[in-house]
Amino acid sequence: MRKILTLALCACAIAAAHADETAAQPPAPPSFIERSFGGVEAVLERSLNYIGVRYQRGGSSPETGFDCSGFVKYLYDETLGLVLPHNAKAIAQQGERVEKTELQPGDLVFFNTMRRAFSHVGIYLGDGRFIHAPRTGKRVRVEDMTSRYWSRRFNGARRVQP
Repeated sequence: MRKILTLALCACAIAAAHADETAAQPPAPPSFIERSFGGVEAVLERSLNYIGVRYQRGGSSPETGFDCSGFVKYLYDETLGLVLPHNAKAIAQQGERVEKTELQPGDLVFFNTMRRAFSHVGIYLGDGRFIHAPRTGKRVRVEDMTSRYWSRRFNGARRVQP
């Protein structure tokens, strides 16, 4: 009986030691595809939750309201851990340039809305539509980039990835 108990204790100790080794190993980091596409899907899905949040100049949270760059900064930071500047022109210097014909959901789209290049930013959703925090008195909403107003003011696009 004593031998059986000793063997059982040894087996438990060995199993526990191997369990600790397995638990101590960090999980594998997400693949490039998981980060790039899974992350972008999360940004897009989350962005739609903020439709209707009021515009607030300098705002960068759903509680205070958003301005355009604060909206983008908040979503990319909270969803992907990607810290972007709180300024549309500075955000435009991040990532890689994307041609309008090559836009993919999650790309950042820039517009000249204040007689200055890259003065406004939104997130491309696909099918010519983007989400943004427009201006004082308005709320976060989805708009059509092919409308006369936005198509005339389009400055370019960037693809940022974690």
